[in-house]
Amino acid sequence: MGAFAAAFSDGLRCAVRQCFRLPRAIIAALHTVTGESIVDAPLICLASGSPRRREILENLGYRTERLDAAIDETPRPGEPPAAYVLRMAREKNAAALRLLREAGAPPPATPVLSADTVVVLANEILGKPESAEHARAMLRRLAGREHEVLTAVCLFSDGLEYTAVQASRVSFADLSDAQIAAYVQSGEPLDKAGAYGIQGAGGVFVRELCGSFSGVMGLPVYETCGLLRQAGYAAPPFARKDEAV
Repeated sequence: MGAFAAAFSDGLRCAVRQCFRLPRAIIAALHTVTGESIVDAPLICLASGSPRRREILENLGYRTERLDAAIDETPRPGEPPAAYVLRMAREKNAAALRLLREAGAPPPATPVLSADTVVVLANEILGKPESAEHARAMLRRLAGREHEVLTAVCLFSDGLEYTAVQASRVSFADLSDAQIAAYVQSGEPLDKAGAYGIQGAGGVFVRELCGSFSGVMGLPVYETCGLLRQAGYAAPPFARKDEAV
């Protein structure tokens, strides 16, 4: 990544990582006090191949089991972005459950969680770039402008479905062609909605964020824990089931 990587200071990288690792340290201390093992943490079936979503859940104290299934992610004509992202989260969840049924497995005793994230610019959905050139084009459009990031979460537990949509506003700094080219060359934006990752080197482009950092990453912690509590789970795991967080 060269000079671009150097611009993203080690101190900022450490701060971002610690932001999500601190809860894990708290959980470890609580388990030490209670004598419980972290291995016994609640299990969630994660209907997503995203390593970022898995990291967020595990840093909250959950164990995860990947249960991913491909779906058609084509937006319907005239479909609003919020409706689209919610439909994607629900269809991912349904596809994972369908895989279980086809394999002859009983309904899962653990909750199945799915999510989908889109970047919206001027009411246009920007998904993951199809190529390096597509990523460069997306970043040129985002430069110096405000956009919206929508993440929908779907939880299936005990035959019931729970959903939430989190919206954040993100303002980008002006970007030069050289900055965009260097970032795309790093490979980081190629698997991310909107062609950037706020938790990585792409975070240096973000001038202002109004909303949820974890939501822009791909799994809003507040909303996700709220759905788990609605389904009767302690969220985060070290809280009592009736305890507000």
